[in-house]
Parts: sequence; C-alpha cells; structure tokens
Amino acid sequence: LGPGEGRAAVLLQPFVHQVGGHTSMLTYDEHTICKPLVSQELSFYESLPLAMRQFTPQYKGIVSVHLKKDSLGNLTLIASPSLGQPDSAGGDPAVALWHKRKWTGSASGEHGLVKWSHTQVTKTFKDSCPGKKLLRADLQYHTDSLLEDANGKQPERKSYNPWGLHCHRQHLNRISSKHNENKLQQFLLLENVVSKYSYPCILDLKMGTRQHGDDASEEKKARHIKKCEQSTSASLGVRICGMQVYQADTGHFLCKDKYYGRKLSPEGFRQTLRQFLCNGNQLRTELLEPIILRLKALLSVIRKQSSYRFYSSSLLIIYDGQEHKESADHHLPFPKTHGTNPSRADVRMIDFAHTTFKGSKSNPNPTLHDGPDQGYIFGLENLIKILQNLSEGK
Repeated sequence: LGPGEGRAAVLLQPFVHQVGGHTSMLTYDEHTICKPLVSQELSFYESLPLAMRQFTPQYKGIVSVHLKKDSLGNLTLIASPSLGQPDSAGGDPAVALWHKRKWTGSASGEHGLVKWSHTQVTKTFKDSCPGKKLLRADLQYHTDSLLEDANGKQPERKSYNPWGLHCHRQHLNRISSKHNENKLQQFLLLENVVSKYSYPCILDLKMGTRQHGDDASEEKKARHIKKCEQSTSASLGVRICGMQVYQADTGHFLCKDKYYGRKLSPEGFRQTLRQFLCNGNQLRTELLEPIILRLKALLSVIRKQSSYRFYSSSLLIIYDGQEHKESADHHLPFPKTHGTNPSRADVRMIDFAHTTFKGSKSNPNPTLHDGPDQGYIFGLENLIKILQNLSEGK
C-alpha cells in the first residue's frame, strides 16, 4: 500500500469559489478546505485571540497530502488524514472523529471520484459536483477560450474567473517538478466559510498599507511597496484582490481578478464595491447595514490587538446571491434557516502566512511592532466610510 491507501484517503479537488490569492485552495469536504501549511499561519491559528475567532475561519487541524499519478500520467492530490500528523493534531480525538467520514467506503484506491489533471481539469470542473449545478454548468469557467454566451455576445474578458483553477494548475506543476509521488506535505484544514451559501458572492480585499512580511527580501519588499503605491492600498489602505458576484439577470457570476483590482483608482474602487452589491437588477441595499455593523465590530477587535501585523492578509465580504424569495411572502419566515436571516452578510479575515505578533511560535524573534495594526485600521475605516456613503445614496 502506498501512503494513504487502505486508510480514509480523500481526493482533493480545486476549491471553485477561490477568487484571489496565489496558493491553491482545495476542497477536503463540503465544509472544509485545505491549503499548504505555512508555519507562521499555523502559529496564528493556534494562538488566535478569542475575540478574533468570529472573524476567521475555524482551524480544524492538519492533514498529510501526497501526489499520485495514474497510469495515464494524470496528477491528483490525495489527503491521508491519519498519516504524519503532528502530535497536537494527531492526539485530538475530535480531529480523529472528524476524519471518519464518508470516504472510507468508496472503491479502494481510486475512490470512484473524478480525477484531476492538467488537461481534464477544465472539463471536469463543469461536471464534478452535480449537486450544485449552477456553479459547474452555468458558470462556464473557461480557461483557454472565451465562448460566446447564450445570446451570442462575447462575455467580458475574465468574466468567468478561472482563478482557483489557475492556482491549482500552477500548484500541481510546482509540486510535480519538486516532489516525488510519495513525498508527504502538510496541509492546513480550515472551515469553508462559504459552504452555507447557494450562490456565494465574495469580495476579497487585501488589507493595509503595507503588504510585505518582515522576512521579505529587499527585492520582494520593493515589489510589494510599488504595488501598494500604484493601487488603492496606499490611498485607502485596501485594494480589491478578487470578486465574484452572482448576476440574477443572467444566471452567471461576474468575476474580477487581482489585476483588475490593482488598476482601480479610489473612485473605481468605490464603483466596484457598489457593483459587488449589485445583482444585475438592483443594489442589494439591505446588505449594507449588516456588512457595516460587522466591519465596525471587527474594527473594534483589531484596535485592541497589540503587536499584531496582518501583512498581506485578506478580508472576505460574503453574501448569498440568491435572494430568499420566501422573505417577500411574510407568512414564510425563512423556513430553511431556523430563524437566522439568510440575507445577512459575513466578514472574515483569511491568509495569515505573513502575520506577525509578539510570542509567535514560528517566529520567536519577530520584529516587534507596537500597538495595533494602523494600516489595517486605516483600510477598515475607509471601507466603512465608502459603504456608509453608499447606504446614504451618495
């Protein structure tokens, strides 16, 4: 048996709702994603301040992943939950229980699941999960050619953002050239914060006025400083890194990537924020207040975190593109969601690979920073201001 076979191995698939970042995010199961482990990020999750927990994905442990090649040379990534676990995660009965999942009973070795490879990845993307047809069938994440839409119009370039696939391909290329098949790599397991939405609308915002970590080389530092100066990172403390917003009129997601976000002026940033809350027919004004309240709550938490610097981390604003029609019929108060209002938006911080703080295990001698992260606070304040103006109809 190779690593991971005969145990509850899980075939990892690209996470289709990845709108930004350059690390490949993979789907572990319906409520869990995984990403390559970076010790600085692990250190952050392990010592996460209690007040911040409602604003980050839940950390679920560590998993070992290896590359597998089939007879046709297709590459897949297989997670072996029970192998190579550091003691901290391995000894946690909750984590162990968590791994006893539906994968164990499937056909041995191959798991009867779709395989991913460079060539197949685009094709299988459409039919990998029949459960949520819209995403695979209607989204038409085209990577190579831009097909015409139903009305025969050329869609806007990048209109269907293949970002997650692009990251996944690069990741497979990188590891297949670097590692042999049985080499185990550690991945972090994190809560999939969009799993509860039917049509997740996601805005990925790179927060703060500085993006490079303390450990960045001079060359990398210069590159990041230039990107900040040439984008809204300098003027607003925030820039758009990716977006997908469901258009009710066409049944497609409108997508933007980081290259689009980098070119925006402050006014363009405002317009794009407005577009993010627009479903093709109207502005979802009812989302403004819940988003603003959540951002204000986050702001008060960040102001209290001394020594933390969230360099290069992102803030996600998420809501469901599917409006819950039942709410219009007052006699049906959201039957599916047990009294929680499904139109409510969520705000989550992600990506802590360059986050530094006093007492960080991965970085025992960090450049000590005093007080809270002013660049992050500046970005949050501006974001709140812009959304408040939108809600006042400015």
